[in-house]
Amino acid sequence: MRRVRCCALDFATLSPPEATNALAPMLAQAETALNAGNMAMAEVYARHLLELAPGREDALLFHYRLCQQQGRVAAAEALIRRVVALNPNNFWATNELTLLLINKGALAEAEIHARNAIRIAPQNAQAHNLMGLVLTEGNRPLIGEYHYRKVLELAEGEEPITLANLAWNLKNQGRIEEARALYEHSMALKPGVLQTVLGYAKMEEADRKFGRALELLDEAERLLPGNPSVQLTRATVLARLKRTEEALAILHEPEDGRLRLGPSEMSEKGRLLDQLGRYDEAFACFAAGKQRALDMGGRTYMADAAVDLAARLKGFFTERRMKTLPVAELRPGMPQPVFIVGFPRSGTTLIEQTLTVHPRIAAGDELPYLNDITQIMPRLLASPLTYPEALAELWMGDQRDGLNELRDYYLNRAAKSGIFKPGADFFTDKMPLNETNLGLIALLFPQSPVIHVIRHPLDVLLSVYSNHLTHGFCCAAQMESIARHYNLVADLVAHYRRNVNMRYLPVRYEDMVVDQEANVRKILDFIGVAFDPRCLNFEQNTRYARTASYAQVTEKLYGRSRYRYRPYLKHLAPVLESLQPVIEQLGYVIED
Repeated sequence: MRRVRCCALDFATLSPPEATNALAPMLAQAETALNAGNMAMAEVYARHLLELAPGREDALLFHYRLCQQQGRVAAAEALIRRVVALNPNNFWATNELTLLLINKGALAEAEIHARNAIRIAPQNAQAHNLMGLVLTEGNRPLIGEYHYRKVLELAEGEEPITLANLAWNLKNQGRIEEARALYEHSMALKPGVLQTVLGYAKMEEADRKFGRALELLDEAERLLPGNPSVQLTRATVLARLKRTEEALAILHEPEDGRLRLGPSEMSEKGRLLDQLGRYDEAFACFAAGKQRALDMGGRTYMADAAVDLAARLKGFFTERRMKTLPVAELRPGMPQPVFIVGFPRSGTTLIEQTLTVHPRIAAGDELPYLNDITQIMPRLLASPLTYPEALAELWMGDQRDGLNELRDYYLNRAAKSGIFKPGADFFTDKMPLNETNLGLIALLFPQSPVIHVIRHPLDVLLSVYSNHLTHGFCCAAQMESIARHYNLVADLVAHYRRNVNMRYLPVRYEDMVVDQEANVRKILDFIGVAFDPRCLNFEQNTRYARTASYAQVTEKLYGRSRYRYRPYLKHLAPVLESLQPVIEQLGYVIED
């Protein structure tokens, strides 16, 4: 369609729905063509109709279904977005958009629409199911559990698929035995559901019950032979059993094109090749995984938004301004956060697993509450401005307690999440890239320890490139954008260190590997708790770490990830020049 009828459409120019009724026969012709299997003619009718009536809801929904059948993901998304924009009360379209966003990993936006679906139909089980899914995958499983249980309540009976979804949720909370019982019950009520069996297998893999995981994968294979997700999970289990060659053989693409691996499968294949020292092949798989993710509609780096936010943060959090702003008071009688910050794949999970063995430190994992505060701050501070400029309201007489209110929002959400444990005075928050909010942390929790995990930038970049992450404005989509965002964040952290007073401790991943005990003692002393020798055996921490590093932290500390970049230098050539300054600033060098 023409741009004026597509992405540049002005909704104010649309005709009222009744004015386009004369076009109904054209939609009927499109339906007839589609039912006859003539997608090309159906497409022609749909385009002609939307050229004449670009706001006609039933035509948009028809074209959406057509694009879905054709596998045109980006076009389908644009169409369903228009339907929701034109009619925010269209429950079906809102649910469809939510599912689409979940599938592409855009959880923050998916949550907006999932919430609206519940507003539209508060007693609809599907709406609560999607909300449970969004919150579970968005690392708020306790609240997600509420919505799954609401589904069961509304269904007025045992719903096997919901029981399986709830089991996955409980697994993410570390409640493995409860999850296992639910999986068994779900499978007894409705045998032969692939996603239930596969989810159960993934849980057993995460819980190190590898034999049972393989049994379940055998059952999944019988249900749907050759399924890529089943293959990937089996390869993951075999890799954890050190049966690398067997795992690699599973992730094989026949030359006849009968099987095409998805982005996650390609990346896993690359990681297996890396373990075997086949570095050129490994990097080719990483690159193919990234390209396939983009081909399937994955988001590219939102550079403009990232640069704008960093500039505004640097402009607001200056030494002069920080001297004029109040800080929140310590809230007594409640555990306090320990912020473990660092670029994704820098080693933050290793530090968290180490610390949370300690009886006085509970595991919070990746808590979204600081980001939530940046979103709700204008409303709570009654400001017409957005974050960070909304913090200027703290100079107003009626907002002198504003920081205490924001602090309480964070702590109350943490309390409701169920992460506190008896006897713990601290809990961890290792949300990736929380270092972008160091100025806000200094205002809300000036006495809280901030542990910044630093790793060789090339190791970080390579590790991010070999995984699929959405943190950091989707910078992981391409190698160059990873490097660009790394530089942006490093520059912002350097600015904070010059301008903001905070309890800040940098910890090098490489130092932790070389001298574990000395660094553990240093970190625990910095937090203010006594050394506990059990922290040296973090691999015995039975909690499930909800991150891409969950498998690595079940092994004893190893050094094979130190300077992992060396065999890949020729492949990293496009980003070496841009990263050279920050590599030197952090005290690293580039070695062959």
